[in-house]
Amino acid sequence: MASPRNTILYIAASLDGFIAPPDDSLDWLSAVAREGEDYGYFSFYETVDTLIVGRRTYDIASRFEGGFPHAKKECYVITSKPQPAQGSVQFYSGDLRALVASLKSHEGGTIFIDGGAGVVNSMLKDDLIDEFVISTIPVLLGSGIRLFGEDNPKLPLRLVSSKAYESGLVQSRYQRVRG
Repeated sequence: MASPRNTILYIAASLDGFIAPPDDSLDWLSAVAREGEDYGYFSFYETVDTLIVGRRTYDIASRFEGGFPHAKKECYVITSKPQPAQGSVQFYSGDLRALVASLKSHEGGTIFIDGGAGVVNSMLKDDLIDEFVISTIPVLLGSGIRLFGEDNPKLPLRLVSSKAYESGLVQSRYQRVRG
């Protein structure tokens, strides 16, 4: 029997809990950029075959040089405005619980939750995230988009690992405690 698929939030946040400043720039992430250091991202990404991402995050990532970086994987963009698929990218406006249940009912790899905050918080409210990998960047943004909203339910988590890097980045991995 195949092992169950996990939904994993893998994301960076500032020390004060923001995933983006008000202007959506990503330049604050350069504080920890080191040649040859990916903080485990590529090893993680090799386990991924499906992504769930919010529309705003998709739009920002689509402006990267080379286009949307996840276009070769099955991807669901959560949006209120449905549109036709673009290759492996599906624009999904249905119920997130139904989507995750459907994805988990099929064999496959990791389901990567790649933001944004609206998707993350909706999934938290429905208890749809199995693991959290949060890379804390040693910078205070002061304002912007908070990773976690203030009205999320209490969810018990178990620390699986935590690693501090020379750059100051601290990456912590948590599993959802069930039962």
